[in-house]
Amino acid sequence: MKKLNLRDIRKSKQKNLQILTCYDYQTARMLNETDLDMILVGDSLGNVMLGYETTIEVSLTEMEIFSSAVRRGAPDKFLIVDMPFGSYSTIAQGIHSATKLFQKTRAEAIKLEGAFPYQLKLIERLTQTGIPVMGHIGLTPQSVHQLGGYYTHGKTENSAERLMKEAKALEAAGAFSVVLEMVEENLAIEISNALSIPTIGIGSGKKTDGQVLVINDLLKLGPNTPPKFCTPLADLYQVKKDLVNGYLNNQRK
Repeated sequence: MKKLNLRDIRKSKQKNLQILTCYDYQTARMLNETDLDMILVGDSLGNVMLGYETTIEVSLTEMEIFSSAVRRGAPDKFLIVDMPFGSYSTIAQGIHSATKLFQKTRAEAIKLEGAFPYQLKLIERLTQTGIPVMGHIGLTPQSVHQLGGYYTHGKTENSAERLMKEAKALEAAGAFSVVLEMVEENLAIEISNALSIPTIGIGSGKKTDGQVLVINDLLKLGPNTPPKFCTPLADLYQVKKDLVNGYLNNQRK
C-alpha cells in the first residue's frame, strides 16, 4: 500500500480513513503489512503500556521512546505522534517540544489537544515551520480533571456551538485534520460537513471522514473492558492467558 502524504489526506473527505494506535515495534511491524491508512502513537500509551491512571503522567521522553520504536517498525505508514500533557503550555514551549518530538521520532505529524487562542497560534507557527498538526476536540483526555470526567460532548446548544467554532478555528489555523472524540453523533456529522479537512471520529458515530481506535481495545489485549463504542474483534488477553496456562500445565506433568 502506498504511503499517504498530506495531499492525499487533505483529499480524503468522506473516504473512511482508518487509523489505529500503536505503541511498540512488533505491533508496528504487523500494521506496516496491512492496508491501514495511518498510525497514531497516542499518549494513551500511559494507560495501556505503562499502567498510569491518566494520560497526564506521560512525559515527552516516553513519547519519544515509544514513537521511535513504532517508526522503526512501520516505515511505510503515515505516523502521527501525540504531544503529551505539559509539553505545550506556552507557545515557546510547544514549539520546542514539537520540534524535538518531530525530529527524534521521524513522524509525519504531531497531534495536540484543544483550541484555545494560544494553541491555535501554536498550530499556525508549527505549520509555518513545516510541522503538520492534527487537532483534537470534544473529550480531551489531558483535560479530564478540568472537564469533570469522561462524557459525550455537544449535547447542549452552547456546547455544540463552541465545538463547531473550535473545529473551524483549527482548520483556519492550519490543522490538516481534526479528531472528534466523544462528540454527539449528529453534531459530528455537521462539523464534518462544515470543514474541508477530514474529521476523525472516536466514539462520535460512524459518519465522520475516518475513525481511530486503540488497537488494544479492538483486539482486547488487556484485562479492562473496552469502551462501549468499540466492539472487540477477539479477546486476545484471554487467549494469551489460556496458552500460557496450557504451557505451564504441560511443563508440570
